[in-house]
Amino acid sequence: MTPARGDHEARRSEVSEGVWRVLSTRGFEGLTLRAVAAELGASTGLLTHYFPNKRALLSHALEELDRRSAARPRRLAPADGSPPPPAGLARLRAALLDVLPLDEASESGNRIWVGSWDVALADSELAAAHAGRYARSRVALTGHVADAQRLGQLPAGADPAGLAAGAQAFVLGLVVQSLFAPAEFPPGRQVDLLDAYLAGLAGSAVPAGSADPAV
Repeated sequence: MTPARGDHEARRSEVSEGVWRVLSTRGFEGLTLRAVAAELGASTGLLTHYFPNKRALLSHALEELDRRSAARPRRLAPADGSPPPPAGLARLRAALLDVLPLDEASESGNRIWVGSWDVALADSELAAAHAGRYARSRVALTGHVADAQRLGQLPAGADPAGLAAGAQAFVLGLVVQSLFAPAEFPPGRQVDLLDAYLAGLAGSAVPAGSADPAV
């Protein structure tokens, strides 16, 4: 590892990069203190300064995955400076598309996320952290649903939180199917299935627009 020169944050950043590289190549099953130390060319003893045990390492790995997922370019905030989609159904669609494995980067991230479920389910604290992440996502989706209802794009009488929970469950299920059967669920079909789902919510055809270049 590069000498830290007393900079704890710089060293921690190096460690995070090592954790990410192990996750990307071996998944959560292969994430161990020894594997990360080998990736960094460091001793296991040095690594325990940051992670006293594997559980601390796993917790950090989930935080790092969350951070990188949040930093990924989003359709709601285009990196090229173009305007975000209009409020309502278009923003709901964009947020749901961002969950799906439609390109190499999002497929890799989703593989790691799905791999983390088994780890989190075996630990109540990690499970609670995961539940919190999904709950925050539902809150954001609920806001888009409520806007769509206000604009007359979705039925006004339906519970927005319930619609958001259903939409989240739909895309997470689609993520799993596409990872296990990519030939059956290529990006284009994922988008078509999502648009059909949203059209069903609206009770009429939802204009899908042209497909995203990345799709």
